[in-house]
Amino acid sequence: MTKTVDHWIGGKPVANAAGESGTYGPVTDPATGAVTTRVAFATVDEVDAAVAAAKDAYATWGQSSLAKRTTILFKFRALLDANRDAIAELITAEHGKVHSDALGEVARGLEIVDLACGITVQLKGELSTEVASRVDVASIRQPLGVVAGITPFNFPAMVPMWMFPIAIACGNTFVLKPSEKDPSAAMKLAELLAEAGLPDGVFNVVHGDKVAVDRLLEHPDVAAVSFVGSTPIARYIHTTAAAHHKRVQALGGAKNHMLVLPDADLDAAADAAVSAAYGSAGERCMAISAVVAVGAIGDELVAKIRERAEKIKIGPGDDPASEMGPLITAAHRDKVASYVHGAAAQGSEVVLDGTGYTVEGHEDGHWIGLSLLDKVPTTADAYRDEIFGPVLCVLRVETYEEGVALINASPFGNGTAIFTRDGGAARRFQLEIEAGMVGVNVPIPVPVGYHSFGGWKDSLFGDHHVYGNDGTHFYTRGKVVTTRWPDPSEAPSGVDLGFPRNH
Repeated sequence: MTKTVDHWIGGKPVANAAGESGTYGPVTDPATGAVTTRVAFATVDEVDAAVAAAKDAYATWGQSSLAKRTTILFKFRALLDANRDAIAELITAEHGKVHSDALGEVARGLEIVDLACGITVQLKGELSTEVASRVDVASIRQPLGVVAGITPFNFPAMVPMWMFPIAIACGNTFVLKPSEKDPSAAMKLAELLAEAGLPDGVFNVVHGDKVAVDRLLEHPDVAAVSFVGSTPIARYIHTTAAAHHKRVQALGGAKNHMLVLPDADLDAAADAAVSAAYGSAGERCMAISAVVAVGAIGDELVAKIRERAEKIKIGPGDDPASEMGPLITAAHRDKVASYVHGAAAQGSEVVLDGTGYTVEGHEDGHWIGLSLLDKVPTTADAYRDEIFGPVLCVLRVETYEEGVALINASPFGNGTAIFTRDGGAARRFQLEIEAGMVGVNVPIPVPVGYHSFGGWKDSLFGDHHVYGNDGTHFYTRGKVVTTRWPDPSEAPSGVDLGFPRNH
């Protein structure tokens, strides 16, 4: 019998209110193509129930001590650590990524839980004494209330953990709408939070589609919305939520470039390009999808990338020998393949064509091999669009300046990298490149938890990046308190209609 994934509202699983007649979505095993699970799709009423549970919980959670919040988060961290493998298995079963990659995702999410456990430092206020005679001014930060997170399929555990640990540590309550394609990891996180002692209603999960998303965006009791996904949806999330007077951080898509200078270690650059382009089957917003080769190194670099790419073992994520798994759905696999099929007609040289790849014994899985396109023009669809699959484009330029201009002309500005031995060139690149995250001889410059993650241009809508100090600021609002306690020996000063003076 197919497993059913229900909602998590008020500290427990909640079945679809319409029962068997309700709306459900299929969850497939990408390695076999078989439907293994069905997930309940929330109605407006079910979203409202989750928000109501969060609002009720906020009445006490928002006033709870920092010590209580962090004690629960420390317990959650221990449970998360103990259940790494179980969560990774859920990710592999529904997303398809190999087990080691899924474990890495859990580890990066755990970094943000670590940050949340130490949130007391970030929430410290400021105090200025004697700004005027016996007048003190204090700045404090307070939680917002009910906040929501809408997260993508490619990191079903890590991206939610970019959001909710900091949000609840700051005193907010949380409603998560994870991807309907791989919902089980979110439910496991909810169970672990409950086991850690998190009060009912502080963390809720509703599954679904646009109905659930739109209700969260318009609900009057939701104060802020965090989102990670494609640029068109990020723009819609930002516009809609802001129109309903909500604080928004919406992280969009990417076309991440790696500039390789003639003095670079080409073996290291090729290793990095293959790892960053094809890891997690390219389904990463921080994947390198465009290598920009400077000068005469292009042919040698492409040969080295091809040599490495041809050795990558593709197979089911639960096979220890597999280095890359399938794509999330058959429809996405076909869309990725279409970029390769049309590449030659748009001026690219197809060095490797991974379309048509299959795995023996798993022929119905969502398989695709590694594709490598060389001499790709900037007008080609494979360069202009975020493919979100194992397709790497190589572009050729003659100079560093031409490479920087090419990268800066992209509408995306998520992450980028430079490979060089020249410190001066690397320093120039850091300052001149128009992207939110930069790697120097590091192909995937995802910041550690105490530095914030986020891009520029069409890769971010809103003023705040996610996690780090930006995360704390996003989930709190500032308040300034001015106080004056007259000395008991002073007589009342009387009425003064003038503007308050500091001198």
